[in-house]
Amino acid sequence: MPRTKKRPYSVKKTPIIIARAFQSFFSHSASGGIILLLCAIIAIIWINSDLTESYKSLLATNLAFKVNDFEFSEPLVLWINDGLMAIFFLAVGLEIKREFLVGELSSRKKAVLPLAAALGGMIFPALIYAAFNSQTEFHHGWGIPTATDIAFALGALALLGNRVPVGLKVFLAALAIADDLGAVLVIALFYSQGLALFFLAAAAVITLLLLAGNKLNIRSLWFYGILGIILWFLMFKSGIHATVAGVVLAFTIPARPRISAPAFASEAKAVIGEVDAENITTGQTQDAVQQLESLCDSVQTPLQQIEHGLQPFVSYLILPVFSLANAGIYLADTDIFAAYSNTVTLGIMLGLVFGKVIGVFSFTWISVKFGIAELPSGISMRNIFGVSWLCGIGFTMSLFVAGLAFGEHQIITNTKLGIFTASLLAGIIGFLVLLRQFTPQAKNLKPRISQ
Repeated sequence: MPRTKKRPYSVKKTPIIIARAFQSFFSHSASGGIILLLCAIIAIIWINSDLTESYKSLLATNLAFKVNDFEFSEPLVLWINDGLMAIFFLAVGLEIKREFLVGELSSRKKAVLPLAAALGGMIFPALIYAAFNSQTEFHHGWGIPTATDIAFALGALALLGNRVPVGLKVFLAALAIADDLGAVLVIALFYSQGLALFFLAAAAVITLLLLAGNKLNIRSLWFYGILGIILWFLMFKSGIHATVAGVVLAFTIPARPRISAPAFASEAKAVIGEVDAENITTGQTQDAVQQLESLCDSVQTPLQQIEHGLQPFVSYLILPVFSLANAGIYLADTDIFAAYSNTVTLGIMLGLVFGKVIGVFSFTWISVKFGIAELPSGISMRNIFGVSWLCGIGFTMSLFVAGLAFGEHQIITNTKLGIFTASLLAGIIGFLVLLRQFTPQAKNLKPRISQ
């Protein structure tokens, strides 16, 4: 049977697949946020107990990779923050690419609203932080309050259950993904160290090989995996933060199926027609099942396969481990009053709690007011106001940027205190605002959704 020309899968042809992908993404992000929070609590208890030294020594433990005369040795905390988090950024990059291809960022009309909201949600927190710290040695921490933690934000929204329209969940997810894209750019441009041109050039060559593989429709996960590891090492040595390699790799992963949707449907129907409905164990039926399995593999893209495989791994292992390694705040020698009155703490707290809501809400309102974008069906600006508060939950990405900005500097304690306090306040306020909006309408909301 002649096959149609290969092309990226279309949202019009695969609405059920896209809906299921979003539901899977939303459920993993929401439930993963609970584990993330538990790991943060464990880290705080651990570092402030009699086992403080065990926490610090564990993270300082050197892990080495050695082949013949080549040896790469770094402390455990670096393997977590630069290694495991590169896989997290790979998952983020795949989500961003999928959104640009078939999701809420796939067209100008769809993309403008979450992109504008994310932009406002980065500008205002940065300005507020700068207002407190522009004349201090900590001015370069402005990127800390610009990030939104997608797991906690979606988790807080999930607590409201089915009362929240799907359109609002999709808007928040698209906004957070656009925010992640902004965070990646901030890290690459402003939090990279002195560049080593040789390694940077070598990384560029590997990137070109990956792009060539995409163009040639090479679908072997080993090809992208091995070159991706090499790219990570070269990025690490180049001075650009190694996690950026995850995003670069994600954008080279093929998003084209081997066969088109019409060809798959036609061939699948023909194969199913060969199934013996009376006896599933016949040789003919088993052959048909194998052919159908092969067809299913052909219509799935490498992007879908990798993203689907990574989601639980990232949500239930990588982010919790990162939280455990980075959320520990040693409070025994900390003057709480002095910490909260510090300009870094204030800049982060006010940036996340108020900067996010001002930026997200105002840029969304301006985009809608001037006809640049339109709100999702069934969503009002009151709903956007509630979601804007949830965007102030920084946590994972804020902790990550804080580590890049201040490293082991003693100010990191104030930084973490500001991130935790702001994220907690923003989450509680956002939840209560949305709860008040949707609770009175709960009885009338279900009929509208079902129509």
